[in-house]
Amino acid sequence: MWEESFFSLQMDESRAYLREWLPFLDANQSSEDTRAFILSGLQRYAAQNGAEIGLWYRGDIAGALGVHFIDWHNRATSHGYGLGERFQGKGIMTRSCQAVIDSLFREYGLHRVEIHAATGNHRSRAVAERLGFQYEGCKRQAEWLYDHYVDHAVYSMLAAEWPSAQAR
Repeated sequence: MWEESFFSLQMDESRAYLREWLPFLDANQSSEDTRAFILSGLQRYAAQNGAEIGLWYRGDIAGALGVHFIDWHNRATSHGYGLGERFQGKGIMTRSCQAVIDSLFREYGLHRVEIHAATGNHRSRAVAERLGFQYEGCKRQAEWLYDHYVDHAVYSMLAAEWPSAQAR
């Protein structure tokens, strides 16, 4: 699960960098805010309704991955991620997402995983594309980001497609 140190160290270290695309940073200013977020993630995980996963790299908390609320009727979810600035460009997020998505299809038996990224967030979109996700289209003004709306590029992967994406 997300560690408090992600917010107290990595988030503060990369706050200006991450704020460009993560809408929750201003709402998370204290250790109490972080504890509440972790507790919420633990409750969702216990209810089999998503997860928040801390991402460690060489002993440092580097970022996090989220499995958003699971639609069990349709066996679908969405997946999100954030990575501190100094950890960019090492392939960390692509490999981490690959492991999480593999688990969602193989262990959870999900049928569909989506990734939504702001259209201007080229690094996040590149992760989805490297993993072989299919671009489905643009959701216009899908997210309020502090003082403006951003469009989202929507990508998807189906369970039947995942092994071929893994075989690259």
